[in-house]
Amino acid sequence: MGGALYLEPRVGPRLRSLLDSAGLLHTLADALGSPLGVVLPDQLGENVKRFRSVYRKHHLAGEVFLAHKANRSSALLRRLAATGAGVDVASLGELQHALSCGCAPALILATGPKDPEFLWLAARIGATVSLDSPAELDRLAALVRAHGLPRARVLLRLSGFEASGVKVLTRRSRFGSPVRELAAALTTVERHGDAVELTGVAYHLDTISLAEKAVALEGCLTVLEECRRRTLAPRAVDIGGGFGVNYLDDRTQWERYTTELANAVLGSRPPMTWGGHGYGLRAEGGTLRGTLGLYPAYRQVAGERYLDELLSRPAAAFDGRPLATLLLEHLYDLYTEPGRALLDQCGLTLARVVETRDAGTGPLWVRLAASAGDIGLEEHGVLVDPVLLPRAPGASHDVGPVPVHLFGNLCLESDLITRRSVYLPRRPAPGDLMAFVNTAGYCMDFHATHAQRQPVARKVAAWQDGNGEWRWCLDEQYWPITPPGGLQ
Repeated sequence: MGGALYLEPRVGPRLRSLLDSAGLLHTLADALGSPLGVVLPDQLGENVKRFRSVYRKHHLAGEVFLAHKANRSSALLRRLAATGAGVDVASLGELQHALSCGCAPALILATGPKDPEFLWLAARIGATVSLDSPAELDRLAALVRAHGLPRARVLLRLSGFEASGVKVLTRRSRFGSPVRELAAALTTVERHGDAVELTGVAYHLDTISLAEKAVALEGCLTVLEECRRRTLAPRAVDIGGGFGVNYLDDRTQWERYTTELANAVLGSRPPMTWGGHGYGLRAEGGTLRGTLGLYPAYRQVAGERYLDELLSRPAAAFDGRPLATLLLEHLYDLYTEPGRALLDQCGLTLARVVETRDAGTGPLWVRLAASAGDIGLEEHGVLVDPVLLPRAPGASHDVGPVPVHLFGNLCLESDLITRRSVYLPRRPAPGDLMAFVNTAGYCMDFHATHAQRQPVARKVAAWQDGNGEWRWCLDEQYWPITPPGGLQ
């Protein structure tokens, strides 16, 4: 068995238009170097509208918060501020960046581990603080009192929910207080009533399971009832993010690839990866063992559709009524924190082909002017083919499929852009560009470093003017005005 195995990316209209402007992308890479990140702020504005449409469908109020950690771009954050959406920040630096980009303090949510400086600034500006433990609440209350700060708005983040009836547990998380310790947590909130205001409850789950998230949301609704019995008056439920992205264009390609990967690990077909890497699978005595450690790159339900399905699920502890109905009946606000999903189709990463080498047998070796950290798709378990942009489109190249191994520019055996063999439609040549699409959510710069003093990707913002022509500026120069950044 063998043959080409493609994992072609899903490319939306705006990204497709940019890829069709290959001359512009080559000009950008020539001027600003490789690797290069290109972000599309207007796509973020469109994605915010899609999430808000789900709120409207279910007649819900609340806020959408972009998870800042998903991308460091100033252009994206400024465009977000212009939509009136919020931002979830997880460090002092992220909080300062959000403020500098115009995000309203009332629409800033402070999450994650918090040092005193982070807590102080969040309380000082009136951000909402998502608390993971009573001890963190104690520290915040002490800061508020010691510095005469306004009463801080807080969310109580919880974990360890359990469903009634059929046994469904949410997986263990290091974020949030166990719901079994709720009484002690609420007592702490009451004790600090002069320093904090409990505005809601929250959860953070690292899972794509709709069932687990429904259990957590149902559990939060039960917690809110207990809060009301204690005369506390929370009004919001923060369900975090994890709504997902569909990266691939073709479901059958994904199913065929994962099937053939299992066959390759078992030795019943030629190897598909560098060094026989199995992405978590292994063969033991002719039996397939392990768990496939990959993001489900083809997802029929993702993003705002995932949120819609979650809100439509029945709550067993509440007579089977939909979760959205329960939120509406009690006039609770819904908070969501999409990162990857809000940045779907919001950018790409360009990498220049530096060298191609025939290795005798097997795939062509291709070295790129980028490291694996600059193109973090595989770091997040995402398998998707790059788009080849030849420097000279009319030049004579071998017609594909051409299998290649994509290597980075670090002196490390582990610097593999992708561990698998990638099939390209034609043979690449030095000077060509590889465009890795849909990297804006976590994959563009989350793992980038200055190792070996190699340059980390610069970033530009691109948009289409009233005539549909593509324009650009450096990421830090973008502002959501017309023309952006005052550029002509």
